[in-house]
Amino acid sequence: MKQHLQHKIFECISECADELGFETYVIGGYVRDVILQRKEPKDIDIVCVGSGIELAKKVAQKLHGKPRVQVFKNFGTAMVLHRDIELEFVGARKESYRKESRKPSVENGTLEDDQNRRDFTINTLALCLNKKRFGELIDPFGGINDLEKGIIKTPLEPNITYSDDPLRMMRAIRFATQLDFTIEQKSMDALKQNAKRLSIISQERIIDELNKIILSKTPSKGFKLLFNTQLLHEFFPEFVALHGVDVINGKKHKDNFYHTLEVLENLAEHSTDLWLRWAALLHDIAKPPTKRFEKGHGWTFHGHEFIGSKMVPKIFKRLKLPLNDKMKLVQKLVLLHLRPIVLSKDIVSDSAIRRLLFDAGEDLESLMLLCEADITSKNEQKVKRFLNNFKVVRQKLKDIEERDQIRNWQPPITGELIMQTFDIKPSKVVGDLKNLIREAILDGLIPNEYNEAHKFMLEKAKDFGLEKQ
Repeated sequence: MKQHLQHKIFECISECADELGFETYVIGGYVRDVILQRKEPKDIDIVCVGSGIELAKKVAQKLHGKPRVQVFKNFGTAMVLHRDIELEFVGARKESYRKESRKPSVENGTLEDDQNRRDFTINTLALCLNKKRFGELIDPFGGINDLEKGIIKTPLEPNITYSDDPLRMMRAIRFATQLDFTIEQKSMDALKQNAKRLSIISQERIIDELNKIILSKTPSKGFKLLFNTQLLHEFFPEFVALHGVDVINGKKHKDNFYHTLEVLENLAEHSTDLWLRWAALLHDIAKPPTKRFEKGHGWTFHGHEFIGSKMVPKIFKRLKLPLNDKMKLVQKLVLLHLRPIVLSKDIVSDSAIRRLLFDAGEDLESLMLLCEADITSKNEQKVKRFLNNFKVVRQKLKDIEERDQIRNWQPPITGELIMQTFDIKPSKVVGDLKNLIREAILDGLIPNEYNEAHKFMLEKAKDFGLEKQ
């Protein structure tokens, strides 16, 4: 296993550990990922039988540039940032939990105690850094075997592991998704049995794991696991509500839960943008509350894009997602996701295209990617036809944009100019007049340039009883 410890930093840690007489190991994610030949991790966990803080300080003294040591006394840990590598040092410890909290009581322990407290067998793997045993693998729970077989399994009884720290349930699903591993059956059963325990975990911790699932190569795997274990029901009921199919008079609608996951998968093939993936997750979120069965039409979801966009801020707030421009992007894409398909018809006004260019602005490409991902039919010819339609839409948008330059456009007449021209204060009239000018440009009644817009403003101002001063 010495081949996995080629980085010079391990030599430095080895020397310092021997000088202090501390039994020392690199453990956890770094060992797992280098054995799996994933991209070499930049965060490395070091555990020693002794003071992790003391070892960190000694290592920092020997490293080139003498990096600063960040000490967390309450946790008995220390962090050293060396170039692009983050080293976390901790003394081996033993943990015990109380039912109402995931924060354990901690005491000094052995390497075995430290491995016992870890979440999964694949994260218990340790490589010794002391000179006499350099590179020796310590694998008490068969972690190597589980890595080879692609299994997520807890080192101790899973009910205890998950009940002690329920965040491990989210981590189990996250690792299964990221690594494309299988969760062993005993662990799956324990996830279902302990799902309600997730309530003691902060929303921030849950969403951090969920975002890692969303950013994985096949995020739908994680969502299916979250649903099947009932974990999803604990923090994302709106998404669970998408599941299921109703039938009336032999007519049924598609299962919007699995449709949404297909859209997410389609999008994941073309974009790694977290917020665009969130837009995919939420694009049909309002279908359950807008679902109606209408005679002669079957199932309808009228206005689900509008209602869905209104739901986005509430969902973001509850899940502790950012309430900033990221949320506004998701809200915008949910609202607009049905618009481009209308533009694929043979006869469509330039005005409709201008309006979409204006409304989507710099997010037009993201919107088009979402719309193309939203084609999930099993009929290949139908998919091909829809994708060709979107090629037509893209061309129409390109032609109008080149001609009229509407995207990211600001109307040539500002509110300030209106107030100066007519010597009036901020009021509803200013907004109304500004909107009239904007609508006239989008409808193609006047060209998108200052002189014509100014002339139009002077004409329309008369309807409001305004005269140029």
